[in-house]
Amino acid sequence: MADFESIAKQFVEFYYKTFDENRANLIALYRPQSMLSFEAQAFQGAQAIIEKIQSLPFQKVAHRVDTLDSQPSSETGAILVLVTGALLVDGQERPMSYTQAFQLHPEAGTYFVFNDVFRLVYPAA
Repeated sequence: MADFESIAKQFVEFYYKTFDENRANLIALYRPQSMLSFEAQAFQGAQAIIEKIQSLPFQKVAHRVDTLDSQPSSETGAILVLVTGALLVDGQERPMSYTQAFQLHPEAGTYFVFNDVFRLVYPAA
C-alpha cells in the first residue's frame, strides 16, 4: 500500500470516529483557509466549518464507509480522498447514502483539511 493510501485510510477512520463521537473536535483538522461545501453551501475557515457541522439537525450519527479512494494530488504532498458510504441519524432505520471528498494538505509532519465537499446521494427517480 502506498503511503498516501495509508494516510487517507487513517484520516478517514479518525474523521468519522471523531464526527460520530464529538463533532466539535473536528476543528483541529481545519485551518482559516479551509473550505467546506455542504450540500452546495460554502463555508470558509475552521470556525465557520465547525459551526455548520455542529448546527446539523441531529443529535446522534453513525457513519459507515463503503468505499475509499485516494491519490497524491500535488508535488507538495497533498492527497485527494473520496469516500462513499451511508449514515444513520438519531436511530433511524434507513441509512442515507453520502459522498465526501477531502483535499488534505501537509503541514509540519501532519495533514489538515484544505477542501471538504459533502453531498447526500438520493436514489434515482
